Amino acid sequence: MKLVILDRDGVINEDSDDYIKSPAEWKPIRGSLEAIARLHRAGWRIVVATNQSGIARKLFDLDSLARIHETMQRQVRDAGGMIDAVFFCPHGPDDHCDCRKPEPGMLRDIARRLHIELTGVPAVGDSLRDIQAAQAAGASPILVKTGKGSITVNNPGFDKTVPVFNDLYSAVDSLLKGL
Repeated sequence: MKLVILDRDGVINEDSDDYIKSPAEWKPIRGSLEAIARLHRAGWRIVVATNQSGIARKLFDLDSLARIHETMQRQVRDAGGMIDAVFFCPHGPDDHCDCRKPEPGMLRDIARRLHIELTGVPAVGDSLRDIQAAQAAGASPILVKTGKGSITVNNPGFDKTVPVFNDLYSAVDSLLKGL
């Protein structure tokens, strides 16, 4: 099975320091929907793994999050793609859960539910915590410069061996060519 794990905010859609709290605030990054469609047409399974601490912060509720994800799924389908599953962590940074990235729990849950090993599975993110979670879970991290990526690439804690791409579309180009 060819699988890719994508962060949501900053990779698929525009990020916001004020959080994405409603479907109206969910705006795809140029080329991201087409990138997902290309992966889908090439036989890849696409899973989203996203921290959503806005729930713990009471900025939005689970129903709002479901509507946001329905909007994302619909727009991806309209572009010819499909997201196979969406995993999210609803906890805040002070909850000390194992599913909030940079902890690897959410990615390990994906592996357990899909009955796969994460070795060699690309995990695309825009933040240091996305990269750290992928590394801790044994996946192959990829950084995109959209969202927080252009800041992350200059973070002293960023592993310079991690492949870096301008956006999801260019990362997918590389994945489809065999990275």
